[in-house]
Amino acid sequence: MPVYKEHVYRKQVQHKDLISFRVLIKQTDLLVSSSMDLSNHTRDSVHNYRRQLEDYIRSKPHFLSTLLPYPEDPVAPEIVREMISVTRMFGVGPMAAVAGTIAQFVGSDLLKYTEEVIVENGGDIFAKTKKPVTVSIFAGNSQLSNKLGLIIHPEEMPAGICTSSATVGHSLSLGSADAVCIIAQSASIADAAATALGNKITDISKLKATIEPIRESQHIKGGVVIIGKAMVTWGEIELTKIQHHKAWGRSH
Repeated sequence: MPVYKEHVYRKQVQHKDLISFRVLIKQTDLLVSSSMDLSNHTRDSVHNYRRQLEDYIRSKPHFLSTLLPYPEDPVAPEIVREMISVTRMFGVGPMAAVAGTIAQFVGSDLLKYTEEVIVENGGDIFAKTKKPVTVSIFAGNSQLSNKLGLIIHPEEMPAGICTSSATVGHSLSLGSADAVCIIAQSASIADAAATALGNKITDISKLKATIEPIRESQHIKGGVVIIGKAMVTWGEIELTKIQHHKAWGRSH
């Protein structure tokens, strides 16, 4: 598997209107953009949700390791219940949605202090802004990598934009796609769906049939799959050519 410098695209992010800052706590590495510096609020939020997750995993270690849908637990913390719920929709283990769910919960917390926020967690994004946002699709060595971007309009937000890959990064994927990018009503749903679909894509000739169950989900707005030179899109998405290879940022 090719080795990529972690978060190299972050050096290419440019925002004219928003302030960007990084928050790193253990394995959680966030890049946040908002109308003001909310570093302290972000750290408090991350600490809160990580503590809830870590406490739950200590009491129920199977939650961390299983690749199968996890039983519902009405007494679990809200973030745990969310991870269980969204991953059960798509038949994967609860940790398949951990990055997107943290982005979702932290982003929702920050909206108490700002009207605009973008939270990126390992390539999984929660966005709520007043102007359109363009999110490029990084697909490793594919010729299409960082060449196309998804435009998300304010009326479509808050939204989650999450990507799974079998050839990029350290997250587990059982498939062969260079990128599976999903747009959904939340980052937790987008993360779970992207992981589930990424796991199933092993044969490009069967791509249409593999995508169909995800396409039928009422929670998914649309998606993009890239395998080498091939690309498939569906749903309510708007693509644009990326200039200067920005990884994600506001449209101008």
